[in-house]
Amino acid sequence: METTIITLLTIAVILLSVVIIALLVAVILVIVKVNRIVKSVDQITNNLSSATDWLSPVKVFSEAVKAFNKFRK
Repeated sequence: METTIITLLTIAVILLSVVIIALLVAVILVIVKVNRIVKSVDQITNNLSSATDWLSPVKVFSEAVKAFNKFRK
């Protein structure tokens, strides 16, 4: 009787250990994927802010003036 209880407790501990390891692996994978998504969003935000800067009428006009000044020299 005593060995049966010890055997069942050992099996329960092993199963719980496997479940905990599996959950840790799943959490690490999710964190890695979220990190990749955040990097992608950061790059998209930088590109969008750069494009927005270039769409500003002041920026377009000032760059056109600079281009014409370089052309005249």
